[in-house]
Amino acid sequence: MKKEVKEEKQVRLKKASKKEVAGYNKDQLYPLKEGLEILSKFPKAKFDETVELAIKLSINPAKSDQQMRGAVDLPHGTGKSKKIAAFTETQAKEAKEAGADKVGGQELVDEIAKGKIDFDVAVATPEMMPKLAKVAKILGPKGLMPNPKTETVGPKIAPMIESLKKGRASFKTDKGANIHQIVGKRSFENEKLEENIRAMVDYLNKNKPAAVKGKLIKNISISGTMTPGIKVSL
Repeated sequence: MKKEVKEEKQVRLKKASKKEVAGYNKDQLYPLKEGLEILSKFPKAKFDETVELAIKLSINPAKSDQQMRGAVDLPHGTGKSKKIAAFTETQAKEAKEAGADKVGGQELVDEIAKGKIDFDVAVATPEMMPKLAKVAKILGPKGLMPNPKTETVGPKIAPMIESLKKGRASFKTDKGANIHQIVGKRSFENEKLEENIRAMVDYLNKNKPAAVKGKLIKNISISGTMTPGIKVSL
C-alpha cells in the first residue's frame, strides 16, 4: 500500500510541476488563504488525504534551551481518531469513562516490554512513570512516551484524555529545527484548516524559547498527502 501511495504521489507531483494547477508556483510565497485555495485545486486521491504543516524554525536544536515540544489544541482536530492508552493504577475508572481505548497499570507496561503496541498516544498518572521508565527505550523512539511537556502526564487523567479526543496534538522539533504537524484533512473546509494552522503558529510564537533572538518562524509550507508543498505566509 505504501509503495502504491508513493508511486501515485510521484505521478501527481510530476503533473503539478507542469503547472496543471492554475496559479501554482512552487517557488512563490502565498498568503495563507490563497495557499489553501491552491491546495483545494489539486487533484484529489481516492482517499481523504492528510493536510500537513511544515514549519522551519530559527532555533538551534543542538541546544537544550532552544528545543521545542508541546501540545496544541487544534480547534477542529486533525481528522484522525486516536487510539489512547492510559497508564494508571489510581484512576482506571476515570480513564475508561473519559474514553481511553486501553487502560492498565503494570500489566500494560509488561505488554509493551513484549513488543505489543497497539495505540497512537499514551497518557499516564505520576505513579506510573517509574514503571514506564523500563520501556522508555521502546516508547521514546516512537514518540509514545508520556511527558509533562506534551501534557500527557498529570494528576488527573480524564482531562488529558478528553483534550486528546477533542483535537490536542503533540509535536516536537526534529534535528533540522523543523516541525511537521497534521492540521486536518483535505475534506475540511478551508476556514477550518486556516483556524487549525493559525492555532499552531500562535502557540509556537507564544512559547518561543527565551534563548532565541529575533523571529522564531523562518518559513511555512502546507501540503496534502499526494500534493506538492505550497509556501505560505501568515
